[in-house]
Amino acid sequence: MVFKKMLSAFGVGGPSVDTVLDNPNTRPGLTLDGRVNLLGGDAPANIEQVVVGLVTRVEIEGGDTEYAGVMEFYRMPVSGPLQLAPKQQLTIPFQLPVPWETPITDVYGQRLHGMTMGLRTELAIARAVDKSDLDQVNVHPLPVHERILEAFQRLGFRFKHADLERGHIRGTQQTLPFYQEIEFFAAPQYAQTITEVELTFVTSRQGVDVILECDKRGGFLSAGHDVFGRYQVSHADADRVDWTEVVDRWLRETTSRYGGLRAQGFGVPHGRGRGHGMGGMVAGAALGVAGGMVAGEMIEDAFEGDFAEGFGGFEE
Repeated sequence: MVFKKMLSAFGVGGPSVDTVLDNPNTRPGLTLDGRVNLLGGDAPANIEQVVVGLVTRVEIEGGDTEYAGVMEFYRMPVSGPLQLAPKQQLTIPFQLPVPWETPITDVYGQRLHGMTMGLRTELAIARAVDKSDLDQVNVHPLPVHERILEAFQRLGFRFKHADLERGHIRGTQQTLPFYQEIEFFAAPQYAQTITEVELTFVTSRQGVDVILECDKRGGFLSAGHDVFGRYQVSHADADRVDWTEVVDRWLRETTSRYGGLRAQGFGVPHGRGRGHGMGGMVAGAALGVAGGMVAGEMIEDAFEGDFAEGFGGFEE
């Protein structure tokens, strides 16, 4: 009996957890619905809490180095303390709100190269090793995101890579401790002016801040540099405007900020800068947002495996 108690303390013969999502596909501002299935082990177990949270891989700059870490950015308890009898089966349904700023992982049903997202379930067990589970989540663009991405494609831009950068974009209503950069190779008609463009969406219930970072080519006597533009759009604009024309206007305005004509309307560009990284707990909406790094080989292994699939473009 003593030996069994010792094994249980190390997670051997203890309860197990398996989370099942009704649908792993979602969009910012919607929900993820599912259920947490618990199975009792060889002995009774006191469960302190069951929590689900969204985790993703974030690029972090520290001094002259840059590294990637797994960050939990939204979490929600789905159960408080409970007792689980030996071999008892228990199902806990949940509905997790997806933050409006959640980065996009999939476009046209294909994974954006460089993006990972998962739902982590944490089973906190009194006086024992905690159990966890990780399920892949696919975050698709909202209509206004999709129209803007389609416009880049129509203009001839080629998708390069996407990642998450830890930091804060000044002048936006950003609440998460990171932002997404979707990188494109410049289309031929812009190639004499810029080499690449990085696109960032900071989304809220009201609309989207669209941030452009253009890598401007240098001239015969001048070095290249980055120029920035910020534009605000409404969700209601998704099907009201010609987005190819709008994005072209944004790009020409952003890259001519130091001379030439400037386009009118659709927002005024503002400077953008990276703030200091945010660690530990970050105050968030009703159910809380976490900004700390998530430890655990299981999460890292999962992101290195099936979650690492990517694609090279936006073609359907």
